[in-house]
Amino acid sequence: MAIAGLPTATVADTLCDINVTEPIAANPIDPPTLAITVSVNDSPLAGREGDKVQSRVIRERLLREAEGNVAIRIKETGEGAYEVAGRGELQLGVLIETMRREGFEVSISRPRVLYQNDPKTGQRLEPIEEVTIDVDDPYTGVVIEKVAGRKGEMTDMRPTGAGKTRLVFHAPSRGLIGYHGEFLTDTRGTGVINRMFHAFAPHKGPIAGRVNGVLVSTGEGEAVAYALWYLEERGKLFVVPGTKVYQGMIVGQHAKDNDLAVNPLRAKQLTNIRTTSKDEAVRLTPIVPMTLEQAIAYIEDDELVEVTPQSIRLRKKSLDPNERKRLARSEAD
Repeated sequence: MAIAGLPTATVADTLCDINVTEPIAANPIDPPTLAITVSVNDSPLAGREGDKVQSRVIRERLLREAEGNVAIRIKETGEGAYEVAGRGELQLGVLIETMRREGFEVSISRPRVLYQNDPKTGQRLEPIEEVTIDVDDPYTGVVIEKVAGRKGEMTDMRPTGAGKTRLVFHAPSRGLIGYHGEFLTDTRGTGVINRMFHAFAPHKGPIAGRVNGVLVSTGEGEAVAYALWYLEERGKLFVVPGTKVYQGMIVGQHAKDNDLAVNPLRAKQLTNIRTTSKDEAVRLTPIVPMTLEQAIAYIEDDELVEVTPQSIRLRKKSLDPNERKRLARSEAD
């Protein structure tokens, strides 16, 4: 069926004769619980891998997505940035993954929870999700422990047969950010998790986030194996030799809780000395590349994910180290 002349009609609207006054009852649409900021990619490597980098093109693509996807809401925040609200980091991750496969280059912020205020008491309310988990019996303990640490409250637990147990939790949306990958690891890939919006409830209090700092590059060029070999002592690397890096790009996870500026471009100095100890082979630990969902859940508020058709990079919002120090001092004051 084709309909013309009704440009504002959308899902759940009733189209009928003028004489009809009562619309057909529609099921309520769950409100968005998380939002990310999608902005123009302004890194030194911008425009090298994608062909759709302009703010106008990104805006048209997001508005086109909102027309057919009733769970997505788009709001312009100015200066080439758009707030995209949805029902979880997985749904938002699917949208960004689709865009990167279409040739877009964008920068993504950390997901933030959409709060509401109680009109009667003025208390801040946060979205709570009903989480249903089917898991093998040996893994029920670790799942309960991890969800409880994210402020989840178990409401039901019952066996389903064949050595499996069904767990039902009410957990805040912000506590579930980044849990899916951890859940698959804890259950050896055998668990099934389903999330559904439940209600808005009073704020559950602080939830522990990332405890480690990051290794931030101080130069621009291609990463060198000799430099990365020494950086392995400082933490876990995210890049391999030959990877293009730039100032302010995150190249690894620091073993401690503070950020550390490092130089992944430092090459070995050439000398006339040749000994076994000096010429030992450089062997680096293989890395597992981050998926888009893992990257979005990993970053902190002062960091971004740079998404291109070929790469997923982590970076600081402010690439200038002096600017980052100034912002840190202002926040401390």
